[in-house]
Amino acid sequence: MRYAIALATLAILAACGIDGDPSTPEPEAKPQTGIAITGRAEVGVSKQW
Repeated sequence: MRYAIALATLAILAACGIDGDPSTPEPEAKPQTGIAITGRAEVGVSKQW
């Protein structure tokens, strides 16, 4: 039984990285932080004759 557990552990560890060297993951897109205000504002007095 001890031999089977050791063999299973060895097989699992041997399977790690079987496809080559590990590569770093691509960086995720960071969401924009802060406040963004868009639009149009007008101030004044208007009179039509």
